[in-house]
Parts: sequence; structure tokens; C-alpha cells
Amino acid sequence: MESYLNENFDVKSKHSSEEALGQWRKVCGFVKNPKRRFRFTANLSKRYEAAAMRRTNQEKLRIAVLVSKAAFQFISGVQPSDYVVREEVEAAGFQICADELGSIVEGHDVKKLKFHGGVNGIAGKLSTSTTNGLTSDSDPLNKRQEIYGINKFAEAEAKGFWLFVWEALHDMTLMILGVCAFVSLVVGIAMEGWPKGAHEGLGIVASILLVVFVTATSDYRQSLQFKDLDKEKKKITIQVTRNSCRQKMSIYDLLPGDIVHLNIGDQVPADGLFVSGFSVLIDESSLTGESEPVTVNAENPFMLSGTKLQDGSCKMMVATVGMRTQWGKLMATLSEGGDDETPLQVKLNGVATIIGKVGLFFAVVTFAVLVQGLIVSKYQEGTIRSWSGDEALQMLEFFAVAVTIVVVAVPEGLPLAVTLSLAFAMKKMMNDKALVRHLAACETMGSATCICSDKTGTLTTNHMTVVKSCICMGVQEVGTDNKACLSEIPESAVKLLLQSIFTNTGGEIVINKDGKREILGTPTETALLEFGLSLGGDFQAERQAAKLVKVEPFNSTKKRMGVVLELPEGGLRAHTKGASEIVLAGCDKVINSSGKIVPLDEEAISHLNATINQFANEALRTLCLAYMELENGFSPDNTIPASGYTCIGIVGIKDPVRPGVKESVATCRSAGITVRMVTGDNINTAKAIARECGILTDDGMAIEGPDFREKSQEEMLTLIPKIQVMARSSPMDKHTLVKQLRTTFDEVVAVTGDGTNDAPALHEADIGLAMGIAGTEVAKESADVIILDDNFSTIVTVAKWGRSVYINIQKFVQFQLTVNIVALIVNFSSACVTGSAPLTAVQLLWVNMIMDTLGALALATEPPTDELMKRSPVGKKGNFISNVMWRNILGQSFYQFMVIWYLQAKGEEMFDLDGPDSNLRLNTLIFNSFVFCQVFNEISSRNMEKINVFKGILNNSVFVLVLSCTAVFQIIIIEFLGTFASTTPLTSSQWLSCVFIGFLGMPIAAVLKMIPV
Repeated sequence: MESYLNENFDVKSKHSSEEALGQWRKVCGFVKNPKRRFRFTANLSKRYEAAAMRRTNQEKLRIAVLVSKAAFQFISGVQPSDYVVREEVEAAGFQICADELGSIVEGHDVKKLKFHGGVNGIAGKLSTSTTNGLTSDSDPLNKRQEIYGINKFAEAEAKGFWLFVWEALHDMTLMILGVCAFVSLVVGIAMEGWPKGAHEGLGIVASILLVVFVTATSDYRQSLQFKDLDKEKKKITIQVTRNSCRQKMSIYDLLPGDIVHLNIGDQVPADGLFVSGFSVLIDESSLTGESEPVTVNAENPFMLSGTKLQDGSCKMMVATVGMRTQWGKLMATLSEGGDDETPLQVKLNGVATIIGKVGLFFAVVTFAVLVQGLIVSKYQEGTIRSWSGDEALQMLEFFAVAVTIVVVAVPEGLPLAVTLSLAFAMKKMMNDKALVRHLAACETMGSATCICSDKTGTLTTNHMTVVKSCICMGVQEVGTDNKACLSEIPESAVKLLLQSIFTNTGGEIVINKDGKREILGTPTETALLEFGLSLGGDFQAERQAAKLVKVEPFNSTKKRMGVVLELPEGGLRAHTKGASEIVLAGCDKVINSSGKIVPLDEEAISHLNATINQFANEALRTLCLAYMELENGFSPDNTIPASGYTCIGIVGIKDPVRPGVKESVATCRSAGITVRMVTGDNINTAKAIARECGILTDDGMAIEGPDFREKSQEEMLTLIPKIQVMARSSPMDKHTLVKQLRTTFDEVVAVTGDGTNDAPALHEADIGLAMGIAGTEVAKESADVIILDDNFSTIVTVAKWGRSVYINIQKFVQFQLTVNIVALIVNFSSACVTGSAPLTAVQLLWVNMIMDTLGALALATEPPTDELMKRSPVGKKGNFISNVMWRNILGQSFYQFMVIWYLQAKGEEMFDLDGPDSNLRLNTLIFNSFVFCQVFNEISSRNMEKINVFKGILNNSVFVLVLSCTAVFQIIIIEFLGTFASTTPLTSSQWLSCVFIGFLGMPIAAVLKMIPV
């Protein structure tokens, strides 16, 4: 079975080809209800539509760019535009309509932009200010929304409960049974009158309705869970200026005229126009498929929704929103394409297909045997030419039994149990601060063998403070009040230090809505700005004193950032800061203790390197700050020099290890998961933190990125298994490590990332984990799971839930296959030997519901236990239906089959049954015993290997409720619904016997678990 499944039903956990996704659909032969079976699979036709739309966008934008380039040459000779403002737009207080804005931005129309007075002219016509933004008064905002629309794309309406009922009714076998019930009603009433003749037909109808409503309820609840998760996925906030205040706002609340602040890694939230900024490179591949980044500046100010900032930072004015943008239209189509199906969903579709074909064969043979028996008996009686109504009803019942065997034999619920378990796990993981973006990540995380984790913010708290400094060659402790520090630093050096801190930064100090001072920016920037303020610095004064000429934002390849300032007294000055050893290598001078600039000699270099190592060994992040005076001929188009700097000083930033990380790392180790730290920090800092976390052990090694990338393939084979820490790594080092682990060592790798440059590694990994607080939108979009609290312990929780999902589905498959095998063999062998089936259509429908919807609810929603993290991971090579499962399935099936066979052969003798209803009573006993076998087998299935299956049973309220409901309904069916279900009330001793027969399966299951496989 495994080889057949691997050949025809094998898809990757991510990035599966359209061919692979299409192939398994073709192999799925007999499907009872395609609407339900394929509900949670990708809609390939919608995806082709989205791809076509992307190609159209690419062509449109290419033409628009060519036209706008041509327009630059002829712009002076163009006559004024004949654009007329619509009355309703003018009445609302605006001078430009949404369509005109759309044609300017989407069409890259330079001529129209010029006619409307450029970006500032359009800002005036939109009644906004490029410095202060919109006002927050509700009345003008409502008018703006009416005229320009909202920043949301159209989504398919959520399905209501009755639509799920309608879909459940599309089950082909249920429809056939419905026809059988109708014929049975007509023939029965015609022969025996109402109500006696209607009992069997009404029994089938009631069973069908019960199955349909229970199925629809389960599916509807799943859809609500996915809807809640979709809402969480779409929660994206952005920095906006409104009422002259910087504030965080949902991208869905943006309106034309809003001033948005974008940094490297952000997604452009709406179509807009560039206001101001530096070094802006835009990646438009998500919209157009074009991989070459586009430079955006005052000459080319057009920014399209859905594109991403690859480099730089800027202010943008929103122009068009929602469905008026190409991104809105593309997203509306893409959302209908759905998520890729998960490997387990596909594999279980394969299992369902195999068993479905077997079941169909058995159903046809059973029907043929039963009909042949009836025809032979009629032939022997010589009544082959005359058929009574009773015999017609009997023939119909044979057909209904055959169809019901198909209902029971085709485990349509298997792939849906995966979705049920994943929906349940995703909802619970959300409460545990992990947002799953792709379904497959849930199950893949259960097989993870290696986690490559960032240090900053994941293993550490990301609450940074400067605790040590080495300014002008003097090492000092830093506190909240640094007046003592100031007295030892020359005034000229303090001025340079404050200028460096406040101008060379990606952060900002603003006054928030409450009138309080707020520091915006990354934790590192925030720590430096707080240090600057504690030295008595004034952020606004420093920013206004010097004009920014050029900004090169920090990126993890260069490991530094820089600015060029035009000084008030004239001249240009460059400031740089970044990784200490890298910036220090670019310095040739230093400010000494008396404030003089002196050459950086061997003694000074060794003193500074010793200071860096001392800070790093104390687990501090180190940053070096430096400056240089530039020639007046420097052009903003030139790159900022990398050498020739004067070192101002070094700061040591403390970022404490998160509580619970050491325990979580130990949990991973006991679970067979290797944890590796991959960081851009200094190697000594990384080693100190790694030892504190328990990642770096005596037999492990730490390596720097530059050394790692120089190794040959042969060296990597021996090196990689030992690597526990990689410091000063570039994004490509992380990508190489992940790729080697996955391909060469066959590991299932989970990778954390927060920056734009982490996207390739997140994409390459089996499970990409993006940080919810520190992560950029680019990183989040490349990830499979978003860790909302940036905490390593949450990653361990995700692994535990992943294992839980995998094992829960295995439990359910074991339980369902047992019922499938027994129901098939019992009805088939009984039909062949006795000429009748002991289980009727109504009874089989009830059994089907126990094992399908109710079984999935009970077993697929078991919460995880700590025991799960004490076993080895499955990895890539484990068979889904393991030898342990086959042992349990075959052993339990054999027991149940023997019991029912014995009851059929010797039941009347065993229970002293005689009289006209003895056969009915025996069949009732068989049905009751069979159902209780399933009830107790469900309990045994809670743990496939351990004998104690009651541990934690009361913690799972769903399991207890399902078992209780099954038992109560079974009593009702036997005692009160006999006329519909072909049963008769039993005595208390008969009830005890049936329960005992079912219970006996548990010690047998315990004995089976002792058999080694």
C-alpha cells in the first residue's frame, strides 16, 4: 500500500507542482461526494486564472513604464488636461476622483501627474498634508470612504449551515439509499398499509438525515474555525501619520490621502505616490512576476499595492485602495484558489481510494450472492416467473445493504479527519501564540528533526538596554543617569556621539496621541536612542540641525548602516554603525581620552578588540560607531565609503535570555530535535548566549559565516552535524545550511526568521517560522507559521501540536480501518454462507456515523501530552500506516470478526433464543455487540503503543461527550426505535453480555500491544 501511495499520492509539504496536485485527483476513482471530499483542496482553475491576471499585469506595467519614459521627453509641449471634477467629488470637498487617481498610479502616467501639480498638487486636491496627514474627524473620513472606497478586497461570502447540509446531501450513496427508501415506502405502504409498511423506508430516511445533519454540523464548525484563522492572518498594521501624530493602524483602515511610513521588508498596503525617502527599491514580483527590483524616487513616484520594499525607507501618500487596485483584483481571485492540500490529506485520499475500490467490489459480490440465493430458492420452488411484493422488497433490501456496504467501506472521512484535526490544532495553537498560515506546516512540524533559530528576540527577550560603553577609549558602566559618564568624555566627542546616535538611526522619537514621548524602531535602535537621551541629547534638535543627504539602511549582508549629513557650518559628514569588528576594520583613526583624533595603532586596535571580546563574553551585543568628513564633491548617487573612518566608540547592549528557553531546548533534545543558533552577532556573544540556553555543548562547535561559506562540500559533510552555533552569518549562509540539512542529511528543518533577507531560508525550509513582533511583512509572507510572541518556547509548542496532529490522525485511521475491515467481511461472509446480511442498511449507517464523523471528533481532537516530546521524530522516511498500526488493526479485526461469526453460528444456543423473533433478537445482539466493540476499540485507540489508555481521558471533553452520546443513542435505537432500525428490546443480562463482549476487546488490545513489531 505504501509504495502505491508514494507513487500516486505523494505531494510535498510546500511548493508542490500543479502537475503533482492534478495527478492524485485523476487517480481518485470512486468518490462518493466530491463536493465534500475536495472541499479543502486547492482550486486549480482559479489559480490558472490568477496566473493569467499576473501575466496581464506584467504586460500592462511594462507598457506603462515605457509610455511614462517617453512622456518625460515631450512633457513640456503638452496642453493642459481637460479633466473635469465630478459634482459629488467636489461636493465632498475633493478635487480629484478615484478613477483619475487610479489611472495616474496604475498607468504610471507622468503627464497626468504633472497636470495635477505633482504629488503636492494631488495632496491638495485630496485635502491632505504630506507632513501632517489626514485629520481624524469621523465626518470627513466617512465622506472620503464614500467617494474613494475602503482598503479591502472582495471575498467569497461565507457558507451558511444549510449550504453544508446541501453539500452533505450530494453523497452519491446516500442519494441511492434515498431512492431505495422511497421505493420501499411506496411498495411497503401499498402492501401493508400505513404505518406498518412505511417503517423500513422511514428508518432509512431518518438515518440519512441524521448522517447529513451530523456531517454538516461538523463541517460548518470547521469552516468557522478557518474563518477565524483567516481573520488573524490578515491582521497587518502599518505606521501612519494622522493629525500630525505617528500611529499604528490596520492597513484595512487606510484611505486616500493617508501618509504611510514604509521601511525595508514592508508590503505596500495600497496604490500610492512617493513623498520622500532614501534608497527605495521595490520588488514587484508578487504583482507582475518580474524579479528585477524597481527604483522609486521623486522622478518615478508610483508605488503599487502588494509590492514590497526590498531596500530603503520612505513616506508614501495613499492614492487608490481596495478593489480599485490591481492587487485587490488579484487577491480576490487568489483567495478562491485555496491552500495547497497537505501531504496527509492526499495520502489519506489514496487510502480512501484503495479501500473504496475494495468495498465496491465486495458490495457488488455481496449483492450478487444475495440475489443469487433468492433466485435459486425461487427456482427450486418453481415460482421463478411470479414475484410477490415481499420478494420485491427483499430484493430492494439486498440492494440497500450492498449500497450501505459502500457507505461503510469507503472511508470518505479519512482526508476530512486531517482537516478536522488541523482546524482544531490551529485554533488551539492560536491561543498558544502561534498563527499557522499554511495547513501543511501543522503536520510537517510534527516530523521536524532540526530547528535553526535566530538569537535576538527568539532566544532572548528583545528588550535591549545599553549597559556598557567604550567612548574615547575609556570603558564605563552605563545606567539611567549618565552625568558621571559625561564628565569623563570630552565635549567635542559627546557632540559627535549624540549626532551619530540621533541622525544615523532607523528609529524615531515622536509624541504619541496621548501627548507622551514614544521611541519607535527596532529594539537595538530604541536602546541607542534611550542611551542618547540619558546623555542629555535632543533628538529633534539634532535632526533639524543637519540635513540628510543620503541614507543606507541596515541590512544583514553589510551588517552596517550609514548616513551622509550636510552640516550647518558647511561640509559633509558620514556616520556609520554596525557589527563592531566590521566597522572597526574600516577605521584608521580614533578619538582618544582627551578628545583628540589620533591614528589607530596596534595598541589601540588590540585594546578595542579586547573590549569587544570582553563585552561579547558577557553576552552583550556590541556596536561600533564611527564618522568621517567627506569631500564636497560627494554625490547622493555614490555609495557611502566603507573605510577611512574615525572610531567614536563601542557600546555593549544587554538582551537577556528569555525565561523558559533553557528548559525548551532541553525538551527539544529529549524529543530528538537538534537546535542550532544562527545569528548575525559576534561569535563570542553568540557562544555565551548559546551556553546559557543549553544549545552549545562540549561536543558541539561554533563557526562564523565567512569561514562556513569557504568550506568545500566534503568538509561540510563532516562539519554540519557538529555545528550548533553559526555567528556573523549572512542570509545566504543560513540558506546554504538549511539546504544542506534538507538535501544532504535528509533532515526536516524548521527555520526562524524576521528580516527581509531571511525570506530565501524561510522559503527553502520545510517549516518557515516568522516572528510576529520583530518580523517584516516579507518574512511573514514567506513563512508557514508566525510566532506571535517571538518566543522560542512557542516553537516547541508548535512542534508538540504537530506531533499531536500526526498521531491523532494515525489513531483515527487505525480505528476506522478496523471498522471497515470487520463490517466488510461480516456482511460479505454472512451473505455468502447464510444468504442474508446480519447488519441492515439503517444499522450500517449508524455504524458509519460512529466511525466517521463521531470517531474523527473523538480521536482527531486529542490535546497533546508531554509524552509526545519524549519520542523520536518521524522524519522523512517513516511510513504513515506503521507496523504498529497494522498489528492493532489486524488483531482487533480478527477478534471482532470471530465474535460476530460465533454469535451468528452459536448465538441462539448461547442466549437460549427460540420463538418467532429469535432471528431478530440474535441480529439485535450482533448489532449491539458490534457497536460496543467499536466504543471500547475507540478507547483502546487513544494510545497505539501503551497499555494505559485512560490517562488524561477526562481532559478531552469532546472524547467523553462522543462516547456518552454513542452509548445513549445506542440504547435509544435498541429499546425504542426497533421498528425503524430492525431491532428488538434486550434484557438486562443480554445488555451486559453485549457490553462485556465489547469490553473484552480492551484486554485483547493490551495483549496485542505487547507483541513487538
